Amino acid sequence: MFTGIVEERGRVLSASGRLEVETNGVAEDASLGDSIAVNGVCLTVAASKEGLLAFDLAEETLARTTLGSLEAGDPVNLERPVTLLSRLGGHLVQGHVDGVGTVQGSNPEEGIMTVSLPEDLRPYVVEKGSIAVDGVSLTVASLGKGTFTVALVPHTLKATTLGDVSGGDHVNLEVDVLAKYVESLLGRRS
Repeated sequence: MFTGIVEERGRVLSASGRLEVETNGVAEDASLGDSIAVNGVCLTVAASKEGLLAFDLAEETLARTTLGSLEAGDPVNLERPVTLLSRLGGHLVQGHVDGVGTVQGSNPEEGIMTVSLPEDLRPYVVEKGSIAVDGVSLTVASLGKGTFTVALVPHTLKATTLGDVSGGDHVNLEVDVLAKYVESLLGRRS
């Protein structure tokens, strides 16, 4: 479980076969088998040494996320899982990507980004609700026809990869898990 508060921006060293990421701090206490969110995708540490994390990527992960398009040199958002002593600064994020959206427009000066919203995710996204974009916990500012808009504060633009995105870029989306549970429970009552 994660919070969507990115700890650092890592840099992809290799993305062929095994994903290798250079880090400044996230790797320091990572052990084999630990979970780390990479651009919002919960991955298992396959190898760790000072300043480097390696992950094996399943075909399912490559098919459902943007990780298959990463190349050496690309920045990635990194977050370690929450502990019982951690503050929950964002929202509950599982690292289980629900879909991929396409950035429709991004204006860092105004702090606004609009992203396409896959139709099957629309029921789980509400104005002023939470959504994770590439692992970043954000509040939905508004909903449009097949899109949503988020406001990005200067810190988020600087501390995450979202300051580098532009129209046409693909991003991982995870809707609020509570909405999915509510739907499941209500569906069982019908």
